[in-house]
Amino acid sequence: MLTLAVVFVLCVALYLYGTRTFNYWEKRGIKHDKPIPFFGNNSRMYLWQKSMTEIGVEMYWKYPKERVVGFYRAMRPELVLRDPEIIKRVLVSDFGYFHMRGISTHKTVVEPIAKNLFLAEGDLWKLLRQRMTPAFSSGKLKAMFPLIVERAERLQTHAINAPPTGRVLDSREIMARYTTDFIGACGFGLDMDSLSVENSSFRQLGIDIFKVEVSQIIKQMLKEMFPEACKHFRIFSKIEKDAYALVKTILQKRNYQPCGRHDFIDLLLESKQKGKMVGQSIESVKSNGMPEEVSLELTEELMMAQIVVFFAAGFETSSSSTSYTLHELAYNPEEQRKVQEEVDRVFAKYDNKLCYDAVSEITYLHCAFKEGIRMFPSLGHLVRKCARKYTFPDLDLTIDDGVSLFIPVQALHMDPLYFEEPEKFKPGRFLTDFINPLTKHIYLPFGEGPRACIGERLGLMQSLAGLAAVLSRYSVEPAPETLRHPRIDPTSNIVQSVVGGLPLMFKLRSK
Repeated sequence: MLTLAVVFVLCVALYLYGTRTFNYWEKRGIKHDKPIPFFGNNSRMYLWQKSMTEIGVEMYWKYPKERVVGFYRAMRPELVLRDPEIIKRVLVSDFGYFHMRGISTHKTVVEPIAKNLFLAEGDLWKLLRQRMTPAFSSGKLKAMFPLIVERAERLQTHAINAPPTGRVLDSREIMARYTTDFIGACGFGLDMDSLSVENSSFRQLGIDIFKVEVSQIIKQMLKEMFPEACKHFRIFSKIEKDAYALVKTILQKRNYQPCGRHDFIDLLLESKQKGKMVGQSIESVKSNGMPEEVSLELTEELMMAQIVVFFAAGFETSSSSTSYTLHELAYNPEEQRKVQEEVDRVFAKYDNKLCYDAVSEITYLHCAFKEGIRMFPSLGHLVRKCARKYTFPDLDLTIDDGVSLFIPVQALHMDPLYFEEPEKFKPGRFLTDFINPLTKHIYLPFGEGPRACIGERLGLMQSLAGLAAVLSRYSVEPAPETLRHPRIDPTSNIVQSVVGGLPLMFKLRSK
């Protein structure tokens, strides 16, 4: 009898713990779905039934008249934003309140690999961003372009190598290999030749970074449910080991000194030579209200984290965006013809060679790429975390520090309120400014504000070069096994991916 009583008390205690925050949105009059103890509204993501982006799309359309919608990620209150003006405030106007990315479950105890520019919080993020921004200047990007050309030509001649009758290839995998080679060259001074070598170590590292295992999901779920108790759980331990070994080899080859290649490794080594990173705090203020001065040493551990995120963010987003653009062009042959005519015309002007100026002039291809990432943005959602108590001026709503803000980018991009016939692939919509002024804060494939993607211009340049190289020589068509609407991988979380790749028929063009 005593045993039953103890079990009953434990069950009640667990239930109360697992539901302790579930009156947060109700008290504030915010509509939301009924949460499940411990899981909140996020059980389907934990059970691999829906990706976080797909869940965000559902929440967006379920409450069409609300400007914000309540959500519980496990037991943590989260606010889904549906209104352009509120999104602008969070990302830009009131950034000081929302500078935290909010993906890490614990601010002070994080895995070394998570101390990168994408996941870092507070002063660590600010100092890293300040020091790394010069790596992406126009001059540096232009200097990298010959390396892009070399990889794009390999993509044309070796990787695809399709006859006039056609060849079915997974466009997702082909573009991932092209992007991997580009990042290996421009980032690390390595010629990995992933386009020719089936199992290159660099390509395998890219696969491993985004490969989700059951153990990782369980650890992440427990960290979100019990953040203090599980804060020491390591999710990226295998990737850390492989990445450390690769980075260590590169640094040792250069004797920990810049070698004059002006790549990402050189930038970090030059940055280390400059000494401590120093700047104004985004977290702490003096008694007079002025920001504290903060400093940070760029350790080898921090360098490794930046190198891994440069590689991961660059290869996954670019390969996803370029392959999906090819997918839509395959199903829209008239648009593909317009792009190819422009590519042919501009290339003829530059002796049929791919060069920086040629890529800058291929306007309609740029529009097609923008349309591709509107329909399928790599980052299907953005997350920010409230750093201190904040009141939304026209909502009569105050949220506490630690509450996350969820921006459902995929849903916003497909809302007919902002984009006419959003389900149709219409590159021409990007030839002129959007008629709806609110769309500026709705079209967010690279984010917006101080935490927008630092490598946007580099990714754009490399993606357009790859697409131009492919479409100047080949046409793409749906293959027998191609799905018109690819199925989203339910295990993809931060970056969207599809199940089964994106197979297309590549045919050599007859000019």
